[in-house]
Formats: sequence, structure tokens, C-alpha cells
Amino acid sequence: MFENTGCKKKAGQFSIEALFTDLTRNKDANLKLLEFAKERDINIYENINDILSLPEFDYIVSIQYNKILKAKHINHARKLAFNLHMAPLPEYRGCNQFSFAIVDGIKEFGTTLHKIDEGIDNGDIIAENRFNIPENCFVKELYEITYKKSIELFENNILEILNDNYALISQKSLVQTRGTKTIYRKDIETLKEINLEWEKNKIERHIRATLMPGFEPPFFKIDNKKIYFSF
Repeated sequence: MFENTGCKKKAGQFSIEALFTDLTRNKDANLKLLEFAKERDINIYENINDILSLPEFDYIVSIQYNKILKAKHINHARKLAFNLHMAPLPEYRGCNQFSFAIVDGIKEFGTTLHKIDEGIDNGDIIAENRFNIPENCFVKELYEITYKKSIELFENNILEILNDNYALISQKSLVQTRGTKTIYRKDIETLKEINLEWEKNKIERHIRATLMPGFEPPFFKIDNKKIYFSF
């Protein structure tokens, strides 16, 4: 899946003109991106500001991109700049949404296509896919389910969006009924430290929410030393 691309429409067809990605992140995924781009003669850029030196695109498509686009980048799309956010909106803006959803004990999660503005996952909703969270779900399982549901959402809506066949729903109109939360990268650390005096259910939720392969596991402290949980 792309991180950030520029698309142009040519005589009823679409072409990918450029792909922007951070090649230092997720090496396996980047190998696939490089192979995809090479096969199709698509130029790859690492610096998002390089977009300003290119001709305007009809669309900018952002998928799991790790940078916030500014107005000068967004306005480079003549028709629409939109993003795939792997969480329900406006409830969970930002990152580490899977962990906070488990800690919050919610029963439903989702994934969203939305218009990009200068806020963090703040733009109008284009389409969404919501689903129930399995009982006693760990963060890795919720991520994997959301990943599959995100592919379905993208595949089911991308042609409609590129053919301008969509309607926008303001996130502001949903805040009162759905609530809203913006999560920053540093916020995940507040979930990982376990207090053994918490009630059992709270400890268990925090462990399920933060025990993710490849990342520092949850822990408690004894004499200022970290004692980690593991499977």
C-alpha cells in the first residue's frame, strides 16, 4: 500500500505520477514500494517538499504516511487530497489508536477515508468501515483486523472517489454523538507502565493494549527497575 502518491487523470484513466515515502521506515514494505514503482516507471521521493517542484496532481492519496501535510502540499492537488486513517473518526485521531481503543474498552472500531486538511485526521469523512472488536482482543489482532478492513474500504471506494462520486460528512457534526480524541506518539508511554494496585481488569486491558511484537512491552517497576510482561 502506498504512503503518499500523486495521481493524474488522463482521458478517463488514472496514472500515478509520483510516490512519496520515508525509506528508513518499514523496510519490507518499502522493498515492495520500490519494486512497484520501478515496474511502472514511477518516481519516488523522500522529502514531501519535493512535491512543490512537480506539476500539480488531480489527487493526493495518503496511506499510513508519517508526516502532516501543510496547506502548500495539500493545495498541490487540483481536486482532492485524501487519507486512509486506520481508526474510526472523530473518536481516534492521531496514532496508537488500537492501544487506546482496547484500554478504553470500546466494543466497535473502524477505518476511515477522509479529506486532508491541516489538522490531525481532522478533515471531512468520505467513507468508513466499522466492525466489532473481538472479546479479549490484543493490539496485534486489532491491528491485523483493521488492516484487512482498510484494504476492503480502499478497494470498494477508490474508483468512486477518483470519479468524483462521493459525499463529505463533517467530523464536527459527529463529535457530539461519537466523541473525539487526538493521540500523539508520546502518549503510548502512559499506557505501558502498569500499577499492580490497579484492579485486575484494568491491568489486563493495559497488557492487551501494549503487548505488541517489535515494540517495548508493558512493564511495572520495582526499585526503579522495569519488569516486563511477555507472552
